[in-house]
Amino acid sequence: MANLKLTIDDFYSSDFELIAIHTSLEDYKLAFHINKTLEISLSISQKEISIKSNEGIGVFSWFCYDDNKHDLEWNLLANKTAVASEQRNIGLFNETAFAVQMHLIPELKKADYLLKIENLDHRFDTKKVIHKISEINQISTTYIVDAENIKSINNLIF
Repeated sequence: MANLKLTIDDFYSSDFELIAIHTSLEDYKLAFHINKTLEISLSISQKEISIKSNEGIGVFSWFCYDDNKHDLEWNLLANKTAVASEQRNIGLFNETAFAVQMHLIPELKKADYLLKIENLDHRFDTKKVIHKISEINQISTTYIVDAENIKSINNLIF
């Protein structure tokens, strides 16, 4: 009898777009402006996204909206967070704590936020969404991320 082996890649779905957003806005202000611009209703999720790494445990903010009318899921995720690293012994100073910046997707270190739109079909116009988001004041740039080239894409499975 043959064995069946499933890997996490078997569950990977490419029916989503990932948009990187560069801005100095706070997460709740960005969600407000995106809601107003795209006429959606992103709201803070009761769950947080936690990632454990060598630096510590990073907790990332998450805003979501389930658009039942168009059968879409919208997720606005912070890509950066500050993590207090472990106590270290450095020269004369013992047990000094350092704050380290941690990224949800390390390959996109310059992106402040990620907008993940799921359950897309051929009619969805991602370029139109990017254009509308880029018109928001205090947003430097937005662009589509090629998710197939990201090694840490599993961090977006929640």
